[in-house]
Amino acid sequence: MTPAQTALTRMTKVEVVVPGDDAPAVRDLIRSVGATGYTSLSGVSGLGHHGYHQGRLLFNQQAALELIITVVPDARVEALLAGLRPLLDATSGVMFVTETYVSRPEYFSTAPTAREEVQ
Repeated sequence: MTPAQTALTRMTKVEVVVPGDDAPAVRDLIRSVGATGYTSLSGVSGLGHHGYHQGRLLFNQQAALELIITVVPDARVEALLAGLRPLLDATSGVMFVTETYVSRPEYFSTAPTAREEVQ
């Protein structure tokens, strides 16, 4: 089945892995381009150019890697990528960008109100 046959809407998923001390800047950037939300997983582990990174915390949250995932309408992705590239050039982070399809496009097109953010 194609996405059109299942009534799914095309969007872009951006996944960023950064050291914990860079994560607030990534989250701020995601909000600044009008993304309606993100998922953040701290303490992720993996193997890359700098060797193996363990997910457990030894001393503080800043020492751990964090995976931040957001989905944005295609119209917002260029602004997000333009902001992320300089940040990632200055750190050991990595970014993955993929085409994705969502079942509830309204969740990704309207920013939450202040009251909804508190809940």
